[in-house]
Amino acid sequence: MESVKLMNRIDTKYAVPIGALPLILEAARENYYAQEIDGKRIATYDTIYYDTDTLDMYIRHHDRQLVRQKIRVRQYVDSNLTFLEIKRKNNKGRTKKKRIVVPGFDITADTPSTLKHKKIEDEAVTVESFINTKSRYKWNTITPHLWTKFHRITLVNKAKTERLTIDLDLLWDNVITKQQKCYPDLVIIELKRDGNVPSLMTNIMLAQRLHPLKVSKYCIGTALTSPNLKRNRFKKKIRAIEKMLAV
Repeated sequence: MESVKLMNRIDTKYAVPIGALPLILEAARENYYAQEIDGKRIATYDTIYYDTDTLDMYIRHHDRQLVRQKIRVRQYVDSNLTFLEIKRKNNKGRTKKKRIVVPGFDITADTPSTLKHKKIEDEAVTVESFINTKSRYKWNTITPHLWTKFHRITLVNKAKTERLTIDLDLLWDNVITKQQKCYPDLVIIELKRDGNVPSLMTNIMLAQRLHPLKVSKYCIGTALTSPNLKRNRFKKKIRAIEKMLAV
């Protein structure tokens, strides 16, 4: 996993029904490794996404701004690790991610104030200074907006040129509106490569008649749990997902 962090990468995303997953995994088994932690190949992830009061990060994505960011705190439950992560998308479609470990922070119990004062391994760096220097947003302008839970299978091809994340059991809980939404039959797959290198997985997906769908878990979850929020651009994707799941 250390050799395929792909913190600077090209992402290809798919939204597929859970019934398609066994066929995808069977087709991949000879050419991919599965990440295993303490004997488990399905990991639990908890994530809190931060945004401004006006949801600037969501709106920039909705309005097709090519240059955009997301700020989140992600807890890798099985590994007992928590990271503060800043994801940037540039106008070439490349995603860059910077992150720091936040020791001892529990996103299900601790508060943003607690997060702010957590000691980082490099004591010269604080959560506040990390965001203020690495993000276009300042710490005092963002607050928690969306809690996301899911389970993840992670595959790495044997050439170690790509990483595949398979997210299932998706649950969104909106911190502001208090609304929840879950898609137990939806799987979101992300293929992560350092550029457009050849990928067996793209051929596997094509053979299953599964085509890429640009979908953000943060934006879709926010749109689904914020009934008064602008979401015209995401309506078509939500309808396509719900139509697929209804078949």
